[in-house]
Amino acid sequence: MSEVTATEAARKFADLLDAVEHDGERYTITRRGKAVAHIEPITRGRGSDAKALLRRNRPDARWAHDLGEMRDLLEVENRP
Repeated sequence: MSEVTATEAARKFADLLDAVEHDGERYTITRRGKAVAHIEPITRGRGSDAKALLRRNRPDARWAHDLGEMRDLLEVENRP
């Protein structure tokens, strides 16, 4: 993970985002030499991962509630 000062990150923010989005780069943002933030690609959940998890674990009394929470965490992909 590359280290970038807050000042440099502010000046080159679009370039940092491009590197994260297109190249999978990860950055630690520092202020006065101290790490304060990370910029990295997000991890997207997949429906197949949720199905596999459900198959491995038997439902219990809170199953419907837990399933609703999992659905709330998933992101819907926009497909043309």
